[in-house]
Amino acid sequence: MQKIKSLMARQGLKSPQESIADLSPVEDFRIPSKEEMREMREQPIDPQAEQEIINSIQEVYYSNDSFDMVQHELEKLPPELNLQELEEYRDQLKRQQAAVSKKVADLILEKQPSYVKELERVTSLQTNLQLAAVICTNARRQLSISKEDFTEASLGLLANQRRRHLLTGLLKSLRTIKTLQRTDVRLSEMLEEEDYPGAIQLCLECQKAASTFKHYSCISELNSKLQDTLEQIEEQLDVALSKTCKHFDVSHYTRVQLAYTLLEKTQTAMDQLHMHFTQAIHNTVFQVVLGYVELCAGNADTKFQKMQYKDLCTHITQDSYVPCLSDLCKALWEVMLSYHRTMQWHEEQDKEEPPPTTDEAGAADTEEAVVDHSYVKKKLEHGLTRIWQEVQLKVKAYLLGTDMSNFKYDDFIVVLDVISRLMQVGEEFCGSKSELLQESIKRQSVNYFKNYHRTRLEELRMFLENETWELCPVKSNFNIAQLHEFKFMGQSRSPSVSPSRQVLSSQDQVLSSKDQEVLSLFQHFSQEGNPFERHIDNKDEETEDVLASNGYESDELEKCVYQDYDSDSDVPDELKQDYVDEQTGDVPLKSASRETLRSRKKSDYSLNKGSNAPILTNTTLNVIRLVGKYIQMMNILKPIAFDVIHCVSQLFDYYLYAVYTFFGRNDMPAPGLGVPGREAGPARPVAPFCWYESSGPGLISSRLRTTLNRIQESLIQMDSLGEGSSSVHGGPGEDRKEKVPSPHLSQLVVLTASETLYGLAQRVVATESLVFLAEQFEFLQSHLDTMMPAAKKPFLQQFYSQTVSTASELRKPIYWVVAAKALDYEQMLLLMAGVKWDIREIMSQHNVYVDVLLKEFEEFNKRLGDVSRHVRVPLPVSNVLWEHCIRLANRTLVEGYGNVKKCSNEGRALMQLDFQQFLMKLEKLTDMRPIPDKDFVETYIKAYYLTENDMEQFIKNHREYSMKQLANLVNVCLGSHINKKARQKLLAAIDDIDRPKR
Repeated sequence: MQKIKSLMARQGLKSPQESIADLSPVEDFRIPSKEEMREMREQPIDPQAEQEIINSIQEVYYSNDSFDMVQHELEKLPPELNLQELEEYRDQLKRQQAAVSKKVADLILEKQPSYVKELERVTSLQTNLQLAAVICTNARRQLSISKEDFTEASLGLLANQRRRHLLTGLLKSLRTIKTLQRTDVRLSEMLEEEDYPGAIQLCLECQKAASTFKHYSCISELNSKLQDTLEQIEEQLDVALSKTCKHFDVSHYTRVQLAYTLLEKTQTAMDQLHMHFTQAIHNTVFQVVLGYVELCAGNADTKFQKMQYKDLCTHITQDSYVPCLSDLCKALWEVMLSYHRTMQWHEEQDKEEPPPTTDEAGAADTEEAVVDHSYVKKKLEHGLTRIWQEVQLKVKAYLLGTDMSNFKYDDFIVVLDVISRLMQVGEEFCGSKSELLQESIKRQSVNYFKNYHRTRLEELRMFLENETWELCPVKSNFNIAQLHEFKFMGQSRSPSVSPSRQVLSSQDQVLSSKDQEVLSLFQHFSQEGNPFERHIDNKDEETEDVLASNGYESDELEKCVYQDYDSDSDVPDELKQDYVDEQTGDVPLKSASRETLRSRKKSDYSLNKGSNAPILTNTTLNVIRLVGKYIQMMNILKPIAFDVIHCVSQLFDYYLYAVYTFFGRNDMPAPGLGVPGREAGPARPVAPFCWYESSGPGLISSRLRTTLNRIQESLIQMDSLGEGSSSVHGGPGEDRKEKVPSPHLSQLVVLTASETLYGLAQRVVATESLVFLAEQFEFLQSHLDTMMPAAKKPFLQQFYSQTVSTASELRKPIYWVVAAKALDYEQMLLLMAGVKWDIREIMSQHNVYVDVLLKEFEEFNKRLGDVSRHVRVPLPVSNVLWEHCIRLANRTLVEGYGNVKKCSNEGRALMQLDFQQFLMKLEKLTDMRPIPDKDFVETYIKAYYLTENDMEQFIKNHREYSMKQLANLVNVCLGSHINKKARQKLLAAIDDIDRPKR
């Protein structure tokens, strides 16, 4: 059917008959002839048979239009042809063809009306198309005319204008691109000028512009270049931020912060800033220490640069330790000051922030700004502790890297003061108590102080052993505040303030009418200067003399404190003292000398009564100066306050023990009597000073004896003591390193000459210098109490109550040795033994021994006056001497009366007469009232008259008398008013009293 339709289309509009007639013979479709058609019509029509014939046609005939049926049939012919078969096959094909043709003809006839009708419509459509072709031709002709008259003239102008506008925009873009390409030069210039905000602003604007022209191929490369430049700016900005860690500059830091704000990286900037501060601390301390180590090494060895900081600190030499520490603290101060000023900058910025806006965009920005400010504030506050912790760790490593036990005192004081100032900086910086610094400096201080104290004790022993106990002349108004070592006490109201802070207190206070407000270190040194440089300068000015001596340089002391005595070393002592008093305005020289030569109280042996100059020696002054150094060290470093005060107490203990050892022991033989405490012989009387200490009031109190025992046990090396140390006993020391050998008296000091009252001048100087030292300790008690930890205050109280207060008690044993030898008590006993006491008549004349005894007292008084011409004998000293001598004399009298074998009532009356005569003459020689032991003698004399019962009660109540004296009293009374039975009873009572003592 497709072939038929295509054929009809090619033949044009013809009638079916014409169309069928015009079919080309070439076509495979053969039209049946009339006969055939007739035959077909004539043939009976059986649709079913016809359909079977059509169905019997092979499928290949329906395959496609290009099928060659002739060729197909020819190829089907067998090799050997059979005519009959061929005809039969031909007839079959004819039948099939006839059936197909008939079917086609029927279909054509069936569709012929529709075909005719459609053909008419096609004809009408052809007519309309011809009319449309005419209309289009006319329209094209008109359009051609319009094009010539309008488009080429007017629209051409518009097109040119549009093209011009586009080219103008392109030129502007090209100029912008050219500017963008030259931006990197301007950015480099701005970075060199450190205009980081401007550079970032320019870079961000360029990036924005580049995004506008990103459709150009050259802009893509420029955009990546701008991104690299922005990263480079951030790197340089980070470097600029790190510079603020050492030298803070407001304008510089303001530019950096503004730049970070433009980058919207404020929080990142804070994180980076703290990292830079930590790194700055490490780099700073490493470079400072490395510089000193390489300088001291003196070679180009680079091994130090590869060391860790902690190991590097161990290579600092002793000479460079203090300068390096000072430079270290200066550098760390700069870092902390920069951090402090950074916080101030942010605080000021917070105050100057404008009020928040109300629009939505502004509200979002404000909220973000509040978050940033809150983060920055917390970060800075938290960083305070971190920064100070880093500083402490670095300084601690430096402190513990060197053994400071052998440092000079002035160097160590500088170290303490620098660390004290650094801890003050830490307290003002972040309120820290600097536990790390306190622990490390305490460890070094204890180590140093023990070594230093051990050396000072050895030096003190050396000075004591070379001390001749000569008077060191000082002004009458002398006090320890005049010494440089105690200057710091007068500069501060509170002893808890360090010397360096005291210097600031005197120079850096803002005075008001009512009070004083001290500027903090960060306020005072905010713009210029350094607190550690200020400290060194003040040290050189204020404490140069103190730090100039590392021991006991009395010459330096006399030059700086006692300048009045430099030019008159050859002037007699009495003129010196008069001169001193004249300078102080007490008593003029002439009147003082005249009063000295005139009458004066016999008990006051001062050459000049107006002179009250302290009695002390160079060793005493050295001890006082050393105490000042100790307290200064303690004042700077409170954690070792107890250790220092303990060592201060040891200085006093050793001085007290030395004075007692030199002058208070009873181990020096008296003239003609042998060693005290031993019998001189059975035929000779016993000297009273042998039994006075044990029988009477006792010279050494239990408190003093306990103190001396404690000192000997805790401070004195026992193996260095001599055999004569039996008066004070103590066990061996546990730690020999903390003990000092017992000092020995200088051979230049002679204590056995009777002309000098057995070294009375030296004894006075030694004892009274100890008393003066105790007074100075009393003066320092309140200061020491404020420095002592609360848990250790009982130690200080015990030291003062049991040691310092016992200094004056040494007067008794020391001056008793003089009193025991000053008078010839043995001669008195011999003279009394020759007197006859069983007389029957009352005598009106006293015995000769009284005159001899009074003559001895007059000689003692004279020699005491001779001594006072060289050394002022204070009233308490003269009183003690006179008391001892009188007590010994009275006890000698009792001893003499106790040796009497026979005595009558008249003899007892003679004894009273002798004693009254002695008292009367003695009262003219001394001002002591009442006379010591007066009742002791009178009671013994009057006991002769007691009855048996009274005598027994007397024996029980008066145990101050010896058993021999009591027994003699009973024996002498035998036969007069006591019988033998009573005698036995009384002797038995005496024996009962004596038995517990055995």
